[in-house]
Amino acid sequence: MSEPTSDGSSVGESLRQTPLRDWHASHGARMVPFGGWDMPVQYATGVLTEHHAVRNAVGLFDIGHMGQVAVSGPQALAWLQWLVPTDVARLDIGQAQYSVLCAPDGGAIDDIIIYRLGDDHYLVIVNAANTDVDVAWMRHCLAEPGTGIDTHHVNLHPYGGARTLIAVQGPKSLSVLQKVTNTDLSGLGYYRAAEATVAGVEALVARTGYTGERGYEIAFDATHAISVWEALLAAGADIGIIPCGLGARDTLRLEAGMALYGHELRRDVNPFEANLERIVRLDKPTFVGRDALSHVAENGRAKALVGLELTVAGVPRADYPILDTHGARIGETTSGGPSPTLKKSIAMGFVPASHAAVGTKLSIEIRGRAHAAVVVPLPFYKRPVAKRAVPAT
Repeated sequence: MSEPTSDGSSVGESLRQTPLRDWHASHGARMVPFGGWDMPVQYATGVLTEHHAVRNAVGLFDIGHMGQVAVSGPQALAWLQWLVPTDVARLDIGQAQYSVLCAPDGGAIDDIIIYRLGDDHYLVIVNAANTDVDVAWMRHCLAEPGTGIDTHHVNLHPYGGARTLIAVQGPKSLSVLQKVTNTDLSGLGYYRAAEATVAGVEALVARTGYTGERGYEIAFDATHAISVWEALLAAGADIGIIPCGLGARDTLRLEAGMALYGHELRRDVNPFEANLERIVRLDKPTFVGRDALSHVAENGRAKALVGLELTVAGVPRADYPILDTHGARIGETTSGGPSPTLKKSIAMGFVPASHAAVGTKLSIEIRGRAHAAVVVPLPFYKRPVAKRAVPAT
């Protein structure tokens, strides 16, 4: 199968706006371009305050820049099974699955989340910067489907700006969300979704997120964006909810060891190299990239994504050289910065598989100087597990 080359963008294309863009600007947010969108990077509260609000209470994020694509029809499942390396057939109705769109060579086109909403109805969430590329790739794959798939039995429908997404993240997120819905969400499991009415608006509520904390992502009709956003802020006012921008979203996901496309996942990175071998189901008879990924599984990965912790003072960022103990460059960082929660400088990056073992001593070159670092397990941060009460004896 050939691969499309167009990314769907055009020279001089103006920034897209979510339905909440003007609300952000009028409430003191600093707006920046991100993936072709005009997005809030932080509010007057600042990145650190927003970060700690999510770790300790609750924060509200506009993620309306994410793409939403409906896949339906009698052969929707068969086509999705061929499109991605995960086993979509394992999904129950109301369950979600993290997956990756792979090219025939096994490289990642994007990471996605697939929701099964009905017998023949699925929702695919894709990254903002990749929406046009992903939709083009999906249409390309639909034009050249796997063996036995009838394209007339698969419907592909990108929602465009018709629907939006808001994320409520933090240990108190359920308390906030429960105030604006009559649906009991206390039993909604991780990577599960339910239809609910939120602030009077029909929505899909998913127990998912990009922060490493308990949280929910809400998909609904974009015309109600401001009313739902403000209802959530009002519901969490006594709990300490604040709106958060991309800056805090990035520091939170870095601590949680979550990949950002264009950094930890790229076209030249396959799932095995990104530590996502758990999602690749080589027991499926066929899917896009299967031969290439099977070869990696049999012969080993050339490089590996690792977590790095500086053992000296310094602030690593993306694209800094990673050095071995002899000072030779062996890789580069993909993301990095100070961890507000852990009070350490952390980074992720790619190194040869031979240097990926936990405890391996390496260095990160920062402004021309080598700063000692060590390979540590990912994620850097794990949400504390609530302790169960012990009955009195």
